[in-house]
Amino acid sequence: MGESLLTLLAWLRDALVDVRLTIPLPGAADTRQWASRAVSQLDDYVLPRLQSLEAPLVMVVGGSTGAGKSTLVNSLLGKVVSTPGVIRPTTKAPILVHNPADASWFSTNRILPELARTTDGSAGANGLTILGSPAVPEGLAIVDAPDIDSVDLGNRTLANQLLSAADLWLFVTSAARYADAVPWDYLARATERTLVLAVVLDRVPPTAMSVVPEHLARMMTERGLGDFPLFAVPETATDSQGLLPFSAIKPIRSWLDYLASNRITRARVVMRTLDGALAALQAGAEQIAGRLTEQRQVLDQLRSDADTIFAEARHSAQALSSDGTLLRGEVLTRWQDFVGTGEFMRNIETKVGRARDRLTRLFTGAPDKALDVKIAVKSGLEALIIDAGQSAVQHVRSSWSSSPAGRFMIDWSGTDVGALPADFPRQVEESIRAWQVDIMNLVAEEGTGKRSRARLAALGVNAAGVALMLVAFAHTAGLTGAEVGIAGGTAVVAQKVLELIFGDEAIRRLAASAEARLGVRIDQVLDAQLARLKAATLDRFPAETVDPATLVRVAAEMGPARANQMRQFEETVLDEGGVGGGHGSH
Repeated sequence: MGESLLTLLAWLRDALVDVRLTIPLPGAADTRQWASRAVSQLDDYVLPRLQSLEAPLVMVVGGSTGAGKSTLVNSLLGKVVSTPGVIRPTTKAPILVHNPADASWFSTNRILPELARTTDGSAGANGLTILGSPAVPEGLAIVDAPDIDSVDLGNRTLANQLLSAADLWLFVTSAARYADAVPWDYLARATERTLVLAVVLDRVPPTAMSVVPEHLARMMTERGLGDFPLFAVPETATDSQGLLPFSAIKPIRSWLDYLASNRITRARVVMRTLDGALAALQAGAEQIAGRLTEQRQVLDQLRSDADTIFAEARHSAQALSSDGTLLRGEVLTRWQDFVGTGEFMRNIETKVGRARDRLTRLFTGAPDKALDVKIAVKSGLEALIIDAGQSAVQHVRSSWSSSPAGRFMIDWSGTDVGALPADFPRQVEESIRAWQVDIMNLVAEEGTGKRSRARLAALGVNAAGVALMLVAFAHTAGLTGAEVGIAGGTAVVAQKVLELIFGDEAIRRLAASAEARLGVRIDQVLDAQLARLKAATLDRFPAETVDPATLVRVAAEMGPARANQMRQFEETVLDEGGVGGGHGSH
């Protein structure tokens, strides 16, 4: 199962690299930062440690600016390996010191692979100086890290990286700074990871040795750190090399010797820290899955809002195109100019035969007026559809602007979501023209029968086609004069014209087909605008490539794989030393 755990972690590592969480939802930025830190910890500590469980412990000495970390490291080793000073920050590049017998463990980039290796400090701030010293107990490596509260962002970032790569921390603070917030934030992270650590209270005035350490111990207990060692180093003079008296650091040195003294003790430290890191990764993976789901849901909601708004626009435009609304204004004027109303209407209802003759004479001799009606119809439809499109995009902009995610999408895309493209009127015009061609073809096809051929020939395809358009405009209002009376009888006249040619049954079928075809044209032109809007925003937005469900599954599988790995480690390492069970802390 160790290999299984490594496989899961390798997948998790690659998945975390791909996590974007671009939409600024609550918690997204923090989670994104966690994912980045988790990738570094997997690279710097978890994966290397799992593949080399018996490698020396890596202890990072970290803490606040001016706490005396470098002086402490030098004093523990009995020689100057890290240069202390009064200019802050002092430690700009980390130094790793190991026992010469452990050199093979640090001759490669097994840990902290992104840092260049050097033995003389020449790699600078982005390097790791590696030194051998017999003063370091075998089985232990000591890392002097930059300040956690350094004024230099690069130092702070590196300090975080090193602390995440540690098997244990030796956390150094001073009598003057131990209550500051920053150190406690880091110690809280240690608690979350169940990391083994010790706290060094440095530079304690002799007169405060009975007060300050006791206060810090209480603070540690209150924060769940009471089981870890606390060492108080009195403020004292250093020797010519800047080293503290051995008596001042003897308890710390004894603790380090104890940790490194045997395989069992080291294994317990590794087990506790590694298991804590794995538990944090598992919990974090589940949290990221939730964040990814939130991002997806927000995008889906923006898409759904746009879809709903445009669906309403299509429905409204289709309703207005078939409820008699268009049988007003210029269309009505041109139609009345074409056929007249009033007495003519009564003639149609009472004297169908004579009306047919009159209609034939009127339409046959007025092709230009039929064209005028056709143009008016096209103009009315264009205005209706352009208004529907403009209303839709403005509504989408208003809807999206009401949420942080929608505002982000608008800003990110750089698109004027509430505006139609300059060529939209042309698109609408072409669509209506195509519909009118459809109507003329419908009429022509219907007029191929023996009964209707002569009548259609006498009336003309254009006149009949215009009449069918007007009937379609009032189709949902019915085909009786009473129901379309508000439109001035326009549709009734047009219907009577067509009845004379095709008959009642054909008119109902033709009107339904004309209305349906217009609906298709309206849908097409508005759908094209919806697709354009999405293409400029949602479709162009970089989607998350990590599947939340897969992340949840991997996190769930990590639980038993982790438990099995710890059990296996216990069996192969602890029991070999004659001690079984337990993940005790020190």
